[in-house]
Amino acid sequence: QVQLVESGGGLVQAGGSLRLSCAASGSIFSINAMGWYRQAPGKQRELVATIFSGGSTNYGDFVKGRFTISRDNAKNTVYLQMNSLKPEDTAVYYCNLIAGLLGYWGQGTQVTVSS
Repeated sequence: QVQLVESGGGLVQAGGSLRLSCAASGSIFSINAMGWYRQAPGKQRELVATIFSGGSTNYGDFVKGRFTISRDNAKNTVYLQMNSLKPEDTAVYYCNLIAGLLGYWGQGTQVTVSS
């Protein structure tokens, strides 16, 4: 069983920054990728950023250089540094972990950007 615990969400003004963290624990043998997705009310969940075991990264098109994903392998923790936040970034942000053929989700953390 794998547990993902997210933190760092909150309320911020447009143009501000937030840093999300996601710590993985439990029976983790080999992590293929960790990442972040988000879901705004009435919209589908979408990819924000992923970091793969080799260190390569992938970002959603809307990120446009504003967000940076990083990972501390020793702590099984992934971070998402979000800068230049916009009101349209308001959503619940979910941590995701892929290990082998299995995928896991965190409980989500709310990010609200006020205009």
